[in-house]
Amino acid sequence: MLKRIAALLAVALVTPLSAALAQTSGQSAPAPAISPQVTPPIAPHAPAAAAATAQPSTAASPSATPTAPAATGPAYDIEIVIFRAKIALGQPENWAAETTASATITGGEASSGSGPVGKLLSVLPASDYRLTSIASELRSSDAYVPVAHAAWVQTASAWGTRAGFSLQSLGIDVPGLSGVIFFERGEFLHLGMTLDYTMQNPPPGLNAPPGTTFVMNETRRVRFYERNYYDHPAFGVIALVTPARGPRPPGR
Repeated sequence: MLKRIAALLAVALVTPLSAALAQTSGQSAPAPAISPQVTPPIAPHAPAAAAATAQPSTAASPSATPTAPAATGPAYDIEIVIFRAKIALGQPENWAAETTASATITGGEASSGSGPVGKLLSVLPASDYRLTSIASELRSSDAYVPVAHAAWVQTASAWGTRAGFSLQSLGIDVPGLSGVIFFERGEFLHLGMTLDYTMQNPPPGLNAPPGTTFVMNETRRVRFYERNYYDHPAFGVIALVTPARGPRPPGR
């Protein structure tokens, strides 16, 4: 699957970024093409110290434990394109053995870690998207179809909290698709997601019956302006993280 998506997106990914954005990120070269070597699976890192302020809760249940304070400091632009496969991109598996992915929604129940949690500052309009050409390439391909495209601005959660925002809060409303996107700052920056995608017509060749729920639960170390690919035989995600544009201090 990685070879197919790399070939499909090779042209779109070489478009250079503006010099101003590259200077903001401290990098002088444009983002490389998607590659599993660019964003390898991460290993745990010790969390960096971060200041904190109170985070108002909009999703807490009456029985939820007190929520962690909201993270303050740099803001980040995050953009994702979620797409599904038209044909099998992997080998048949026992899909019934998959378990539902889970993460903590900011303002909800206690997380697996401790520390400040990110704050959603704004959802960006389509005019601010940077991955539009990639979504167009996917749409015109014979193997993939984009199902969601969103971008937003947020502060980072502390490493290990796995506290993020639901797809619905980010403006994504796709039948059968649910989950949480979380962005953490420890020694490095990490973008993760726990997604469930129930498909009434799964890609042929996966031996998955109608109504199968596919699960993606991945976290990767990310760098500014690099496209990151989250892989699954039935669907995938392309993500981009950049310093925020706007009045708040940009990400490191």
